Amino acid sequence: MKKFALSKVRTFASAVGEFFAALSQLKLSRRSAPALWAVIGSMIFLGTAQPTAYGLEFPMTTRLELPNSANLTSKNFTVTSGAPMVSLSSQISEMAIVADISRQVEMARTVSGAKKVAKALMKSKYSWGKGQYECLNSLWKKESHWNYKAHNYRSGAHGIAQALPATKMEVISDDWRTNPLTQITWGLHYIDLRYDTPCAAWAKWRRSHYY
Repeated sequence: MKKFALSKVRTFASAVGEFFAALSQLKLSRRSAPALWAVIGSMIFLGTAQPTAYGLEFPMTTRLELPNSANLTSKNFTVTSGAPMVSLSSQISEMAIVADISRQVEMARTVSGAKKVAKALMKSKYSWGKGQYECLNSLWKKESHWNYKAHNYRSGAHGIAQALPATKMEVISDDWRTNPLTQITWGLHYIDLRYDTPCAAWAKWRRSHYY
Protein backbone atom coordinates (compact mmCIF):
# COMPACT_ATOMS: atom_id res chain seq x y z
CA MET A 1 0.00 0.00 0.00
CA LYS A 2 2.87 2.41 0.89
CA LYS A 3 4.68 1.63 -2.41
CA PHE A 4 1.46 2.26 -4.33
CA ALA A 5 0.90 5.59 -2.56
CA LEU A 6 4.52 6.66 -3.21
CA SER A 7 4.11 5.77 -6.87
CA LYS A 8 0.97 7.94 -7.03
CA VAL A 9 2.82 10.88 -5.49
CA ARG A 10 5.71 10.55 -7.94
CA THR A 11 3.31 10.34 -10.88
CA PHE A 12 1.48 13.43 -9.69
CA ALA A 13 4.74 15.37 -9.18
CA SER A 14 5.92 14.39 -12.65
CA ALA A 15 2.64 15.51 -14.20
CA VAL A 16 2.82 18.83 -12.38
CA GLY A 17 6.39 19.35 -13.62
CA GLU A 18 5.40 18.64 -17.21
CA PHE A 19 2.40 20.95 -16.88
CA PHE A 20 4.47 23.91 -15.70
CA ALA A 21 7.15 23.22 -18.35
CA ALA A 22 4.50 23.41 -21.06
CA LEU A 23 2.95 26.44 -19.44
CA SER A 24 6.27 28.30 -19.50
CA GLN A 25 6.34 27.97 -23.28
CA LEU A 26 2.99 29.74 -23.71
CA LYS A 27 2.99 33.37 -24.64
CA LEU A 28 0.49 35.16 -22.43
CA SER A 29 -0.75 38.70 -22.69
CA ARG A 30 -0.83 40.96 -19.65
CA ARG A 31 -4.61 40.60 -19.53
CA SER A 32 -4.84 36.82 -19.80
CA ALA A 33 -1.95 35.89 -17.48
CA PRO A 34 -3.57 36.90 -14.13
CA ALA A 35 -6.83 35.15 -15.00
CA LEU A 36 -5.02 31.96 -16.01
CA TRP A 37 -2.92 31.89 -12.87
CA ALA A 38 -6.04 32.44 -10.75
CA VAL A 39 -7.69 29.40 -12.37
CA ILE A 40 -4.55 27.31 -11.83
CA GLY A 41 -4.34 28.35 -8.19
CA SER A 42 -8.00 27.43 -7.63
CA MET A 43 -7.53 24.04 -9.23
CA ILE A 44 -4.49 23.26 -7.07
CA PHE A 45 -6.33 24.34 -3.91
CA LEU A 46 -9.39 22.23 -4.71
CA GLY A 47 -7.25 19.25 -5.63
CA THR A 48 -5.32 19.31 -2.38
CA ALA A 49 -8.40 20.09 -0.25
CA GLN A 50 -10.37 17.04 -1.35
CA PRO A 51 -10.22 14.07 1.02
CA THR A 52 -8.31 11.08 -0.36
CA ALA A 53 -7.96 7.39 0.40
CA TYR A 54 -4.42 8.05 1.67
CA GLY A 55 -5.16 10.95 3.98
CA LEU A 56 -7.61 11.92 6.68
CA GLU A 57 -11.16 12.80 5.75
CA PHE A 58 -12.23 16.31 6.62
CA PRO A 59 -14.59 16.11 9.61
CA MET A 60 -18.21 17.03 9.11
CA THR A 61 -18.75 20.45 10.63
CA THR A 62 -21.80 21.73 12.45
CA ARG A 63 -23.10 24.94 11.02
CA LEU A 64 -25.46 27.51 12.42
CA GLU A 65 -28.15 28.67 10.02
CA LEU A 66 -29.27 32.19 10.69
CA PRO A 67 -32.55 33.71 9.52
CA ASN A 68 -32.79 37.11 7.91
CA SER A 69 -31.39 39.83 10.15
CA ALA A 70 -34.84 41.42 10.41
CA ASN A 71 -36.13 38.32 12.23
CA LEU A 72 -32.99 37.51 14.18
CA THR A 73 -34.24 35.95 17.44
CA SER A 74 -33.18 32.86 19.37
CA LYS A 75 -36.43 31.14 18.38
CA ASN A 76 -35.35 31.17 14.74
CA PHE A 77 -31.93 29.58 15.22
CA THR A 78 -31.50 26.04 13.93
CA VAL A 79 -28.48 23.76 14.03
CA THR A 80 -27.71 21.13 11.41
CA SER A 81 -24.97 18.53 11.32
CA GLY A 82 -26.15 15.90 8.90
CA ALA A 83 -29.05 15.08 11.23
CA PRO A 84 -32.63 16.39 11.38
CA MET A 85 -32.72 20.08 12.22
CA VAL A 86 -33.08 20.84 15.90
CA SER A 87 -34.36 24.10 17.31
CA LEU A 88 -31.66 25.85 19.31
CA SER A 89 -34.28 27.48 21.51
CA SER A 90 -35.67 24.06 22.51
CA GLN A 91 -32.16 22.88 23.37
CA ILE A 92 -31.62 25.95 25.52
CA SER A 93 -34.97 25.37 27.23
CA GLU A 94 -34.12 21.74 28.01
CA MET A 95 -30.73 22.76 29.39
CA ALA A 96 -32.39 25.39 31.57
CA ILE A 97 -34.86 22.82 32.93
CA VAL A 98 -32.08 20.36 33.74
CA ALA A 99 -30.04 23.09 35.41
CA ASP A 100 -33.05 24.19 37.49
CA ILE A 101 -33.79 20.63 38.63
CA SER A 102 -30.15 20.14 39.57
CA ARG A 103 -30.22 23.38 41.55
CA GLN A 104 -33.36 22.27 43.42
CA VAL A 105 -31.83 18.89 44.28
CA GLU A 106 -28.72 20.48 45.75
CA MET A 107 -30.81 23.04 47.64
CA ALA A 108 -33.06 20.35 49.11
CA ARG A 109 -30.11 18.54 50.68
CA THR A 110 -30.30 21.09 53.51
CA VAL A 111 -33.30 21.45 55.83
CA SER A 112 -33.97 25.08 54.90
CA GLY A 113 -33.52 24.30 51.21
CA ALA A 114 -35.89 21.33 51.35
CA LYS A 115 -38.55 23.54 52.93
CA LYS A 116 -38.15 26.16 50.21
CA VAL A 117 -38.40 23.56 47.45
CA ALA A 118 -41.48 21.92 49.02
CA LYS A 119 -43.16 25.29 49.51
CA ALA A 120 -42.58 26.25 45.87
CA LEU A 121 -43.77 22.87 44.55
CA MET A 122 -46.94 22.73 46.64
CA LYS A 123 -47.87 26.22 45.54
CA SER A 124 -47.19 25.74 41.83
CA LYS A 125 -48.60 22.22 41.45
CA TYR A 126 -51.36 22.03 44.07
CA SER A 127 -52.16 25.68 44.79
CA TRP A 128 -51.67 25.08 48.52
CA GLY A 129 -51.05 28.29 50.43
CA LYS A 130 -49.27 29.38 53.59
CA GLY A 131 -51.64 27.58 55.98
CA GLN A 132 -51.16 24.26 54.20
CA TYR A 133 -47.41 24.77 54.23
CA GLU A 134 -47.47 25.21 58.00
CA CYS A 135 -49.25 21.87 58.32
CA LEU A 136 -46.76 20.22 55.97
CA ASN A 137 -43.86 21.69 57.91
CA SER A 138 -45.21 20.31 61.19
CA LEU A 139 -45.91 16.91 59.63
CA TRP A 140 -42.52 16.34 58.02
CA LYS A 141 -40.69 17.82 60.99
CA LYS A 142 -42.23 15.04 63.10
CA GLU A 143 -41.58 12.40 60.47
CA SER A 144 -37.98 13.13 59.49
CA HIS A 145 -36.92 16.63 60.57
CA TRP A 146 -36.75 17.30 56.81
CA ASN A 147 -33.70 15.06 56.52
CA TYR A 148 -33.57 13.25 53.17
CA LYS A 149 -31.27 10.62 54.69
CA ALA A 150 -33.71 9.78 57.50
CA HIS A 151 -34.34 6.04 57.65
CA ASN A 152 -36.38 3.98 60.09
CA TYR A 153 -34.51 0.68 60.38
CA ARG A 154 -37.40 -0.94 62.20
CA SER A 155 -40.12 -0.21 59.64
CA GLY A 156 -38.06 0.60 56.55
CA ALA A 157 -39.62 4.05 56.07
CA HIS A 158 -37.24 6.38 54.29
CA GLY A 159 -36.70 10.00 53.36
CA ILE A 160 -38.29 13.35 54.13
CA ALA A 161 -41.84 12.06 53.76
CA GLN A 162 -40.97 8.67 55.35
CA ALA A 163 -42.49 6.59 52.58
CA LEU A 164 -43.44 3.08 53.69
CA PRO A 165 -42.42 0.96 51.96
CA ALA A 166 -39.75 3.23 50.55
CA THR A 167 -40.01 1.62 47.13
CA LYS A 168 -43.31 3.45 46.63
CA MET A 169 -41.24 6.44 45.59
CA GLU A 170 -40.13 4.61 42.45
CA VAL A 171 -43.30 5.92 40.77
CA ILE A 172 -41.44 9.24 40.71
CA SER A 173 -37.86 8.04 40.20
CA ASP A 174 -35.56 5.22 41.23
CA ASP A 175 -33.11 7.65 42.84
CA TRP A 176 -35.35 8.07 45.92
CA ARG A 177 -32.62 6.93 48.32
CA THR A 178 -30.44 9.97 47.69
CA ASN A 179 -32.57 12.53 45.86
CA PRO A 180 -34.53 14.86 48.18
CA LEU A 181 -36.46 16.32 45.25
CA THR A 182 -37.82 12.87 44.39
CA GLN A 183 -38.84 12.37 48.02
CA ILE A 184 -40.61 15.74 48.25
CA THR A 185 -42.38 15.25 44.93
CA TRP A 186 -43.63 11.83 46.00
CA GLY A 187 -44.66 13.07 49.46
CA LEU A 188 -46.80 15.87 48.07
CA HIS A 189 -48.34 13.49 45.53
CA TYR A 190 -49.15 10.97 48.28
CA ILE A 191 -50.79 13.62 50.47
CA ASP A 192 -52.84 14.92 47.56
CA LEU A 193 -54.12 11.45 46.63
CA ARG A 194 -54.87 10.20 50.14
CA TYR A 195 -55.76 13.29 52.19
CA ASP A 196 -56.38 16.07 49.66
CA THR A 197 -54.38 18.56 51.75
CA PRO A 198 -51.38 18.66 54.11
CA CYS A 199 -53.60 19.90 56.94
CA ALA A 200 -55.80 16.80 56.63
CA ALA A 201 -52.68 14.63 56.68
CA TRP A 202 -51.37 16.50 59.73
CA ALA A 203 -54.70 15.97 61.50
CA LYS A 204 -54.40 12.24 60.81
CA TRP A 205 -50.86 12.20 62.22
CA ARG A 206 -51.93 13.95 65.41
CA ARG A 207 -54.59 11.28 65.97
CA SER A 208 -52.56 8.22 65.04
CA HIS A 209 -48.91 9.31 64.91
CA TYR A 210 -48.66 8.18 61.32
CA TYR A 211 -50.28 9.26 58.07
